[in-house]
Order: sequence, then C-alpha cells, then structure tokens
Amino acid sequence: MSLKDIKSKFPIFKSNKKLVYLDTANSAQKPKVVVDVMDDFYRNKYSNIGRGVYSLAGIATEAYEQSRRAIKEFVNGSEGEIIFTKNSTESINLVATCFSKFLKEGDEILLSEAEHHSNYVPWHFLRKKKVNIKFIPINNDGELDINKINSLITKKTKIISIIHISNVTGHTSPIKKIIEIAKLKKIPVCIDGTQGVAHANVNLKELDCDFYAFSSHKIYGPAGVGLLFMKSKWLDQFDPFLGGGGMIQNVDLKNITYASGVSKFEAGTMPSAEVVALKEAVHFIDQLKIKNIITHEQNLTNYAIDKLSQINDVEFVGTPSSKSSLFSFNIKGIHSHDVSTVFDQDHIAVRAGHHCCQILHKKMNIVSSIRVSFGIYNNKQDVDTLCESIKKCKKLFKLN
Repeated sequence: MSLKDIKSKFPIFKSNKKLVYLDTANSAQKPKVVVDVMDDFYRNKYSNIGRGVYSLAGIATEAYEQSRRAIKEFVNGSEGEIIFTKNSTESINLVATCFSKFLKEGDEILLSEAEHHSNYVPWHFLRKKKVNIKFIPINNDGELDINKINSLITKKTKIISIIHISNVTGHTSPIKKIIEIAKLKKIPVCIDGTQGVAHANVNLKELDCDFYAFSSHKIYGPAGVGLLFMKSKWLDQFDPFLGGGGMIQNVDLKNITYASGVSKFEAGTMPSAEVVALKEAVHFIDQLKIKNIITHEQNLTNYAIDKLSQINDVEFVGTPSSKSSLFSFNIKGIHSHDVSTVFDQDHIAVRAGHHCCQILHKKMNIVSSIRVSFGIYNNKQDVDTLCESIKKCKKLFKLN
C-alpha cells in the first residue's frame, strides 16, 4: 500500500473534501477497512464474547482473541500479558489503583512535568494515602531533564510512571535510559504510550518496562478500546480492578475466586466489535510499515516547523531536539481558541487549549496553545493551507 493515495482509504475525506485534519494526536481518523470490519461484525457475527457455547459465540470470541494476538505481534509483547480496557486513561488508573496496596505513608512516586492528566490524576488520588509525588523537571526546550532523575530517586521511590512522547511538544522521553536506571534500583516503570505506539517503533521486549498503556483510537482503530501491557508477575500480585461477570472462577455465598491472567482484569461485556476491528487497524499499519509512517510524519513535521518559523509572531511551545509527529505554537497576541476558530472557517481542525497538560503549560508560562499533529493522511499541501490560514488570522487581528 502506498502513502500517495492514502487519503482515499479514509471515508471522512470523501464526505469532507476540504477537511485538513491536523488533530491526530487527539484521535486518528478511521480507514474504511476498519469501519467495514465493525459493520460486518455487527451485521453477521455479533455475539457476546467468552460467554456462550454456541457456534456464533465461538466465532466472536476467536475474532476477539485474534486482535490480542495481533497486538502482541505489533508491539512484540506477550499475548498473556495484554489487557483490554476502554482507553489509556483506564489502563493507567488500573495500574495506579492496583499498585496502591504496595504503598504506605511517605512512599514516593516519580512522574514528570510533561505528563498528560491521564498519567498524573490517577497517581494524585494516592495522595490520600499520604504518598508523595515527585516530578522530573522539563527544561525551556520542553525536554525532560534526565540528569535530575538520580537525585529524585530515593529508597522511598516505589514506582516511576512516565510519558513516552509528549502530547504538547512532541518530545520523545528517554524511556530506555529511565528504565535502565529504574532496574538498577529495582523500581517498576509504567509508560504512558498513548502517543508512542502511534508514532514510534515500540518493542516491549526490548524496553522491558513493567507496564505500557495505549489506546486503539490513536492507531486508526475504533474508540472505546484501551490496551495495557502488564508483566505476568503483576497479573498474579494485583487484585482485580473491577468486579463482575467474566473475571471470576467460582462464586459462592461467602467466597469468590478470580479468573487467572488477563481475564481477571476484563470484567463485564467488552466492546467486542471495536476490539475485533482493532486487528484490521494494526494490519493497516503493518501494510504501510511503521518505519515508513515515522519517516513520513517526521519529514512533514520538519517541513511544517520550517514554514511556520518564517511567519512573524509564531511562537513555538518548546523546541525539543527529538520531535515526533506533533508540535504546539501560539500566534503572539491572539488566544488559541480564536486562532482555532479562524482555522475552522478554512476547514482546518487543530487542538486548542492546554491539551490536558496544564503543568507543562504553566512551566512554559503560557495559558494555552494550538497543537498541530500529523497522521498518515497528511501532506505538504495541508501544511501550506495551514500557513495561509495563519496569515489570514494575523490580518483579521491586525498583527501585520
């Protein structure tokens, strides 16, 4: 499959021919093959999974488990260590909640100032146990100051939870180095891979972290499906996160025994059609090859930054050396929401606000920003359209 005609694979660009979609970091658009698989499942193969002993239920359950196997290959993980949730946020809440039983007053959790709220708020809840949270600082370029990590780790540090790729600056965290440091001190590591899996080559066996969370909707799959890689030792040690059908082995009036492995964490009716369609999204990426996607997005990001740098009054939020497929900026003197409104008139979709990352924005001394994030369907023409709209915005607000 070629990237040249890739937009034709996405139905939304046929029904919205003028759309310039620059908000993939928020949620990626869906290729037709993914939509078709969901439609086919609901029309011809639907049944609740893991429940019935009739043939239709068996077909649905096998299709569901095929997606787990596809994800295993995609990130080079272990099939028996991949849990389906509803999004990255739930995955990290699962880790934080289940890990809390190992924490006592005075223990410490290490995060960073670049974290999305989904990798901060769940750990903040644990402050009720009088647990302390420390933050790896970011510098003026929006990069993690890795040199500070050793001084922040103490004997009370019980877990490190860190973002893979910043959803504001595009900075790729030095997670391999962080994991190496943590291993020497026998500290478990949780990675928020929400942006990482979509825009980097993730090999979980090489990373060897304890937890890695990401979402289907960021990798061209359906919304409502999250994924959590969890090392098997934690599967055994953690108590269930949710209770209900599907996660039990035996129930009587006084005692309950739970299912083993990942089943212990998949309570209730799961989003089966969405999980089944996720396999097709992974297959779609595999056909294009992740290395080609990374190259395409990085080239486009470099092109965009170069073009925007030539426009007066454009101020970037951080200038990290290792930048992924997104960046944020402001137009001096114009609020990000006003900029986004002007862009929308030109059929350009961007994210405006603090991007669920208020700590980073406060550290950079700004209230909000405009984020541009690319996917496989974007091209240089999209960037050129964006630049023209920036110039239009400046004229409207009389900045020229």
